[in-house]
Amino acid sequence: MATPQKVSGPILEVPENLEISYSNLARISHSPADIIIDFAHLLPAEMKAVVKARVLMSPLSAKLLLRALTENLARYEAAFGEISVPTNSSLAENLFRPHQPPENDKQNIK
Repeated sequence: MATPQKVSGPILEVPENLEISYSNLARISHSPADIIIDFAHLLPAEMKAVVKARVLMSPLSAKLLLRALTENLARYEAAFGEISVPTNSSLAENLFRPHQPPENDKQNIK
């Protein structure tokens, strides 16, 4: 007989018709009572992205989310290697700069 495993946290029910959205852009804003995160998908060379999801959280919940993301990214990197983040420019420049061809494509253009 199998030993029942202890479940930590609530049991989450995911509706069958839940729409899944890919996001490569998040805008974070806040009020004194809430943290608001808008998730969007920005296509290369586009300057407009449509928000696909907006999540409102209390500051405490946002801080706990930050801790959970930090722990999960550490586990991911332990399993698959370090995620490199560009260090030569700001995050905003990386998210909002116009589309640029890869370096090897630039060498072929004369």
